[in-house]
Amino acid sequence: MNEKRPVFLVTGSTRGIGAAIARQLRARGASVIEHGRKPAAGVIAADLADPGGAALLWETALAQADGRIDGLINNAGLFAENPIDTSDFAWLDAWEETLRINLTAAAQLSRSAVRHWQAASRGGRIVHVASRAAHRGDSPDHWHYAAAKGGMVALHKTLARGYADQGILSFAISPGFVATDMAADYLATNDATALSAQIPLGRVASADEIATIATFCALDAPASMTGAVIDANGASHVR
Repeated sequence: MNEKRPVFLVTGSTRGIGAAIARQLRARGASVIEHGRKPAAGVIAADLADPGGAALLWETALAQADGRIDGLINNAGLFAENPIDTSDFAWLDAWEETLRINLTAAAQLSRSAVRHWQAASRGGRIVHVASRAAHRGDSPDHWHYAAAKGGMVALHKTLARGYADQGILSFAISPGFVATDMAADYLATNDATALSAQIPLGRVASADEIATIATFCALDAPASMTGAVIDANGASHVR
């Protein structure tokens, strides 16, 4: 990172994992540009389900950062059920919305970041918050989520392989269930005891645990770690 205070854009930073990441980065002296879907003080509002949302977010963030962003945290996500017996149109709409928010917007922002660093002839770091679903799949109602997170991991590996020699590094985290609002509905409507029994650790992860890993990747991870996918699922899925 540069000698000045590093600047990070954190997507989906108004709650859950994103809020924890923003908090921990600031505690380490970084400057954080926050993003959310709805307007709020100190937050750039951009709907990543909108095809133009990612571009709007990047340009607004870049202007706010006086033309220099050092790192991108692709954290924004959507985890919503999409049963196969819904109507064709409803199923496809849900599929496309989840892919756009969880994968396409992350790719658009990553592309903008890479081009930004290339134009300035310097490196940068991207951290992707993926999921264990990328490796083991998900429930029958979450084809779209698993596909999006699998795509995110493949995107991450491609970025790492393609730009390491330019100092552009990529890291990915694959959590299992995390105690956040996004997972709350699913955890509330399923047997929490049975879910915990599937996790050798005996509990789901906290947002702060995932944020600690993300902050390490953003600020401390050695360059040789680029391309790494870090599991954080309480040993519920080991590879």
